[in-house]
Amino acid sequence: MKLVIDKINSAIGTILIVTDGEKLCALDFADYEPRMLKLLKKRYVSFDFQYLKNPQGFSNQIQAYFDGDHTSLNNIPISTGGTVFQQQVWLALRTIPWGKTISYTELAVRIGKPKAYRAVGMANSLNPIALVLPCHRVVGANAALTGYAGGLERKRWLLNHEDGELSR
Repeated sequence: MKLVIDKINSAIGTILIVTDGEKLCALDFADYEPRMLKLLKKRYVSFDFQYLKNPQGFSNQIQAYFDGDHTSLNNIPISTGGTVFQQQVWLALRTIPWGKTISYTELAVRIGKPKAYRAVGMANSLNPIALVLPCHRVVGANAALTGYAGGLERKRWLLNHEDGELSR
C-alpha cells in the first residue's frame, strides 16, 4: 500500500499529513510520529510512504486553519479506519463548532450512548486525524483541561487559537 505524506510547520510544531491518495487518513505532530505509525500499521499492516507536497490540497487547507480560517478543515474527506463505535465518536467530533468545547459525557450523549463517556474518551485518544477531527475540543467535567494525544500545551494553544478555551 502506498500512502502519501507531507510535512508542514506550524506554531505548535511540525505536522505530518498522510493520505491514501484521495482521503486524509492520518494527521499528527512529528514528535508523535511513532504513535501515528503504530495506528497506521494496525490499519494497513504494510505500507510505504511517498513524499508529496500539498497532497490533494490538504496541506494548504490545514495551513489555512492556523491562519485563522474557521472552515478550512470542514470539507476535507477522511478515511479513519477503526471500529464502528470509534468512527461514531470521531465523526461526532466534527459537529463541535470552532471556538466551543464539550465534555466527554456530552459527546457520549451526542452519539446516543450517554453512559459510555469513558469509552468515548478512549476512542478520542485514538483519533488518527487530529485537528480535522477536533478532539482537542473535548474537555473533562466542569470544563477541566484533560488529556490530548498531542500534549496539553498544544491543546491549550489550539483552544486559545480558536478563542474558545474552556468555554461552552
